[in-house]
Amino acid sequence: MSLTSKLSVITLLSSSLFAANNADIETFLKRQIGANPSVKSLEVKVVDTKKLDAPKGWEAVIVNLNAKVMQGANERPVSQRMVYFVNGDYLTGDLTNIKTGEQLKNSVGPEFKAEFYNKANLIYGNENAKHKVAIFSDPLCPFCRRFVPEAVNYMKQYPETFAVYYYHFPLEQLHPAAVALTKAAVAAELKGRKDTVLDMYKVEVDSKLTDEKAILEAFNKTLGTSIAAEEIHAEAVKKHTAFDMNVVSSMMVSGTPTMFFDGKKDDSKAKYKEVKVK
Repeated sequence: MSLTSKLSVITLLSSSLFAANNADIETFLKRQIGANPSVKSLEVKVVDTKKLDAPKGWEAVIVNLNAKVMQGANERPVSQRMVYFVNGDYLTGDLTNIKTGEQLKNSVGPEFKAEFYNKANLIYGNENAKHKVAIFSDPLCPFCRRFVPEAVNYMKQYPETFAVYYYHFPLEQLHPAAVALTKAAVAAELKGRKDTVLDMYKVEVDSKLTDEKAILEAFNKTLGTSIAAEEIHAEAVKKHTAFDMNVVSSMMVSGTPTMFFDGKKDDSKAKYKEVKVK
């Protein structure tokens, strides 16, 4: 279950009157969200604020939510960042431009942190290249399978222009097979296999498959590897995948493919094409 769906049990007021400083935003949201009996051990923290160029007078507030949510008899941990918009004494979950239909929450997000440019995630290019590109993807996402190999194959030709960083983001609820597939890819990368990320997109497997053995067979057959079941559960693989998912959460990535260009989210996924290369 995705973090968003876990939080669907929580009802938030879209607008309310209160003193809009960070402490009061935290108190207000904690009171409102915590009123739901399914929500336990709730922590609310404003982690960033950004003034908007338009509409005037509004600020975007990024809030980190940590809680335990009861679903039936089960208690599930939830950790998610959310965006709110504040103007004076008013807060809302989104602002929509009635002329363009643009929802501002889709374009607001934190700056990509320098520590997230991990060498283990650098798949092509020089880490000191002119531009840093971060890609979050699920290898069984239909759009990713068309877009990612094309984009990466283009940028890998210019190692002094693009440093390409890749973060595994399997969408387990949509493509359960992607979880084992990405773990296999991480295991192969840790063993020094080149071009693993690109070759991973060539694996043909039913995205709904949950049989790790069958998924590994498809992976090994396509990549010519011999990754064993125990290897995808090794501590090093767990550490790498946990790092990637931490970046996903911190950067508020909710879908695939998602791309950041020089630290800023690139909704067009095309800024790399605008760069003049030699």
